[in-house]
Amino acid sequence: MLSTLFPLLCYLAYNIVVPQVEKVRPSLSVIMNMQRRRWVSNATRRESPFDAILSGNIMGSVSFLASTAVLLILAVFAVFGQLPALLEALNPPGSDRLFSSGEVQLHLVIMLTMFVLAFFAFTLSLRQFNHFCIMLGAIEHDRETSEEEIDAITRMNALGAKNFNSGIRAYYFSVATVAWFAADWLPIATSLATIIILAHREFFSSAHRTAASAAIIAARRRKEL
Repeated sequence: MLSTLFPLLCYLAYNIVVPQVEKVRPSLSVIMNMQRRRWVSNATRRESPFDAILSGNIMGSVSFLASTAVLLILAVFAVFGQLPALLEALNPPGSDRLFSSGEVQLHLVIMLTMFVLAFFAFTLSLRQFNHFCIMLGAIEHDRETSEEEIDAITRMNALGAKNFNSGIRAYYFSVATVAWFAADWLPIATSLATIIILAHREFFSSAHRTAASAAIIAARRRKEL
């Protein structure tokens, strides 16, 4: 039971704990939110399709992953319909580990939950990026845009990115649910390894250092101006 639920619990815990850690040490996502504000601020001073192209590329990526989540959900439902065949494949003659119908169904429900969470995260992200595009397009270039409006548009973009990251994390932790079929302890080990990898990427990676350097350079330039 614990190994079945562990990836889902780790996913939920990670989404709760990381925002608290970000209050002490900015993550890569927090640093990139500074760049999002620079993007919006610069977009208020130009009239070109450049920003629409950037937004379209982002929404295309989110849409692709949302569509993939739908396919994965349908695949799990298909497995439910072939449960006897799956049990026969998982329990060959002479196997040391025997899977019961109940525990396999429970595990499939957990896998389905992970993919449904990913789907909702991606679709919410897509909707928020769509709102961002509308807000960006509504900017009046014949007058100076207020700091409050720039902050509001930036927050919408950041919300879309936050839910996009949540969907990606659901994919990462769903790998641990697949590991359950190989060994009972493997989902726990895989989930812990996933947490370590994600934490490194968010707080200690070369991408984090590079983004932080860019943010510092931009802040210095803004201060000089």
